[in-house]
Amino acid sequence: MRNHIFEIGKYYHIYNRGSDKRYIILDIEDLKRFMQSLIEFNVVDPIQSIFQQHLKKKLNFSSSTTKKPLVSIVAYCINKNHFHLILSPVVDNGIEKFMQRVGGYTRYFNEKYDRSGVLFQGRFKSKIIEDNNYLLNLSAYINFNNRNENGDLISEFSKSSLEEYTKDQIKGLCNKEIVLSNFKSKVNYLEFAESSWKETLKRKEEIEF
Repeated sequence: MRNHIFEIGKYYHIYNRGSDKRYIILDIEDLKRFMQSLIEFNVVDPIQSIFQQHLKKKLNFSSSTTKKPLVSIVAYCINKNHFHLILSPVVDNGIEKFMQRVGGYTRYFNEKYDRSGVLFQGRFKSKIIEDNNYLLNLSAYINFNNRNENGDLISEFSKSSLEEYTKDQIKGLCNKEIVLSNFKSKVNYLEFAESSWKETLKRKEEIEF
């Protein structure tokens, strides 16, 4: 439950899961569509649909990537039944507007699979990120959230920002400086993230035991 106002310049953990733990990603096209939502809907000026946005690009109209964003995306992980984001609003009500638009994925999903009703478990959840240490460890948690203790992908129908943080040739959609500025190199970050993720898994096992 949110008990705070999203403030420009501050960072927040945004997350949600499928209603009744149902899958929200069933194939690679669903994953691509969700990722497109994160990219195309992150603009101050509203767009009518992803289809129309692609049409504008084909006609050489301005792309959403050249317009002012609603939020700064720091990290993400899209799994088969839930997602995690680290966001920072760059305009007033940026997170609220962004998540409302991303929530339009439900319409795509329902039309594709001939279903009706809610897809997500209520409105998105959020937690404010209070300090730098929490931010760094949360980025590791999110970047490795679709992997097991060996670092292998849990599902091919999932995607995180891990490669954006660790591979120079991948530009991606994240603003990573707030995290990577704490490390000498991307290799150092990867070492930290792997260690942090394994510690998280260990704590979970101890709690479950």
